[in-house]
Amino acid sequence: MPVVNSADSHVLEPKMLWQERMPARLRERAIRPVREGDLEIVYADGIAIRRNRVDSTGKVRAPGFAKPAERLQDLEQEQIWAELLFPSLGLWIPMCTDPELAAAMSRVYNDWLFETFMTVSPRFIGTAVIPTLEIETAVEEIGRVKDLGYQAVNLPCTPPAHRPYNSREYDPIWGALEEARLRLCFHVGTGADPIVARGDGGAVINYVETFFPAQRLVAHLVASGALDRYPELQVMVVEGGASWIPSLMERMDEGYRQHGMWAKPKLSAMPSEIMRRQVHATFQHDRALMATLEFTGSKMLMWGSDYPHFEGTWPNSQAEIEKIFGGSDPVVRAEITGQNMADLFHLPDPPTSCRSDSEQAITVSKDEGPQ
Repeated sequence: MPVVNSADSHVLEPKMLWQERMPARLRERAIRPVREGDLEIVYADGIAIRRNRVDSTGKVRAPGFAKPAERLQDLEQEQIWAELLFPSLGLWIPMCTDPELAAAMSRVYNDWLFETFMTVSPRFIGTAVIPTLEIETAVEEIGRVKDLGYQAVNLPCTPPAHRPYNSREYDPIWGALEEARLRLCFHVGTGADPIVARGDGGAVINYVETFFPAQRLVAHLVASGALDRYPELQVMVVEGGASWIPSLMERMDEGYRQHGMWAKPKLSAMPSEIMRRQVHATFQHDRALMATLEFTGSKMLMWGSDYPHFEGTWPNSQAEIEKIFGGSDPVVRAEITGQNMADLFHLPDPPTSCRSDSEQAITVSKDEGPQ
């Protein structure tokens, strides 16, 4: 069986992580989930930024949501080799408008993820949270997490209001990431209030809305010439599906072709070509992408389980993969479900069978963490 890797998985941080590790003067303002009646409300800087029903949050409690040993067992069950790890509570860090607070919370999370998961097994590929309110602070944290052994960072899909992603003020960040060869990830639903509609249809409307900012940021990075200026920078849009890519390609190409006399800067290639060269997208349930491969090719696409979130594929990942790829070209299936992630990241070599003794084969002690 071809190796399967998840390019979108999550950890669930301890509820009091930031209160236990932050400087005393910042603790009360740090991210903290609080149970109030039948709701769990996530507070950051005194503002309620997320409300979940307690009976729904329990659904994400897969056995390995917070403990790496149990998580490795879950990977064996799902026949998944390596995972790209994103935060859960930490996804809300970009909602904070205080640069000092956001930077401190980012450092706490990045240290915790490294210590708790990345030093236990190289199958866990962490993504570091990078604060974007101050460019210099972001560049410093990029250098720090590179030294820790990170291979990827996560920035918010929606940037700070005063600095859109087509601004050249981000060039020091793009340059630092390119030089460090860190992959630039944008997880959907980050950087802005995810609740845009209430009442009838709100749950579905809000879920759909999460991937619109992701398309917007790709347009900004491509059309502004940012990806041209940093041609080695590889960008990942995470958990936003993938079948939207051809539509964005066609629209951008049309705009660049039909309005080229006003377009600046001039690009080295058509927007669609730049996207194929440097943009990737992950999905978990997007069956429609199989109909779009003639536009995208397979190299842009990566499957992810979204473990352990309840909109993900656990505990039926292989069955969900079969729904999408059953009867398809096995080479394309292998690329999208495993090889494309392996091409972007340094992953440990899997044993002959990922299902036999793999935990023992690759787990390392904390003292022997990845270099």
